[in-house]
Amino acid sequence: MNNQLFSARVIGFFLGPLLFLLALLCIPVDFISAGAYKVLAVGAWMITWWITEAVAIPIAALLPLVVFPLLGVMKPAEAASPYANPIIFLFMGGFMIALGLEKHRLHERIALNLIRITGTSGNGIILGFMLATAFISMWISNTATAMMMLPIALSVINLVKRDKEQQPHALPKAERNFALGLMLAVGYASTLGGLATVIGTPPNVVFKGLLEDFYHQKIDFGQWMLVGVPVAAILLLMTYWMVTRILFPNRIDKIEGSDALITEKLKELGSVRQEEKYVMIIFSITSFLWIFQEAINTYMIGKSVLTDTNVAMFGGMLMFLVPVNLKEKKFLLEWKDSQQIQWGILILFGGGLCLAEGLEQAGIIQVVGNYIAAQSTFNGWLIFMLITVTVVLSEFMSNVALVQIFVPVIFGIANGLKVNPILLGLPVTLAASIGFMFPVATPPNAIVFSSGYIRMKDMVRAGFLLDAASILIIHIAAITLMMWIFG
Repeated sequence: MNNQLFSARVIGFFLGPLLFLLALLCIPVDFISAGAYKVLAVGAWMITWWITEAVAIPIAALLPLVVFPLLGVMKPAEAASPYANPIIFLFMGGFMIALGLEKHRLHERIALNLIRITGTSGNGIILGFMLATAFISMWISNTATAMMMLPIALSVINLVKRDKEQQPHALPKAERNFALGLMLAVGYASTLGGLATVIGTPPNVVFKGLLEDFYHQKIDFGQWMLVGVPVAAILLLMTYWMVTRILFPNRIDKIEGSDALITEKLKELGSVRQEEKYVMIIFSITSFLWIFQEAINTYMIGKSVLTDTNVAMFGGMLMFLVPVNLKEKKFLLEWKDSQQIQWGILILFGGGLCLAEGLEQAGIIQVVGNYIAAQSTFNGWLIFMLITVTVVLSEFMSNVALVQIFVPVIFGIANGLKVNPILLGLPVTLAASIGFMFPVATPPNAIVFSSGYIRMKDMVRAGFLLDAASILIIHIAAITLMMWIFG
């Protein structure tokens, strides 16, 4: 097995730059636009290294920063800009908050009490986490939800592991599948819950705004939920079934001695300490600001001051600023604790954003939209094709950028076909949030990937099947439920 892995990495190491050179030499210079072939060449190289893990994944993510300026795709400052995108600092702040939870074992206390409610079977725990995560993500940022749930899920995994020191990928099959399934469940449920409400995820809000700008037509909160809740619920149950029954069955009926272990662990933690109270206060304040930032911006401040990013950094900084012992100059977090932050995942996401920026500047997305616009018949096949193209693109593009670029093209198609733009635009918007194959596809994917329990090939395998199933489910909803409500 190790030899096979080594061989795949060696092949991938040379295949990446080979595909890069072939794309530069074989794709016509005037393909789509002057720089499109260069962007596709870099994308082929980077994605090959990601899939085969030929080099450290964050190192592969640095390719656009180095190669785009050399090829003239972007100036050095433009290529570097995505690596300092606000989403990067959102991650950083969230990681700091999670680190505070972990250091003072508050996440363990929450996890132990959560297991009491959800049960102690492997699948029962995964289902409990999925339902809780999806419900939270209906109302707050998917990214923030994943950040909140990750340390709790990691604590549960540690309870299941018999050998606490064993590396994630060397665990026995049942434990490995449980850990892998739980991590994927948290990431995917964070995304799927956001489909249920207008405010659940940024693409929903972007689509609502574009619809009002183009047509002065509104989708109210209740109408969206009539579509979003059933679609999210079906996708959630489908994901749970595929992860636990087909992809990574764990067959853990009950964690041996779990009841006694939970009781013992809670006794071990003792009563809630002062540090835990401080961490919980910071965690609660940050969560409150994430949830009610729009109301605060609108009714209290009068302008958009609070964002997911500055709220996350505010909470993260407080972990380093709140003292637990002023005399000894001790704070909730010390700078040495930051060594445990997954800095590589920040570079990884920056690389994905840089590649997305290249795809957008090269006009590749626009060309795809114009090709589809040439279709002249409104039918189920057209809707299916739009959903499929959107899901594929969402694996490599920011879902917000994809909706901003692609939905106006979709509206053009709707105008030409003289159909309600919602019937084409809403399925595309929901599909834009479906990206399960790569860590860079969505922030929740990147967050759970940082746990170390998910290999790239595991996410690609699971994501491919879930993407396909999601396309089918959204398509069925588009030609039935959406037709009934908006047709």
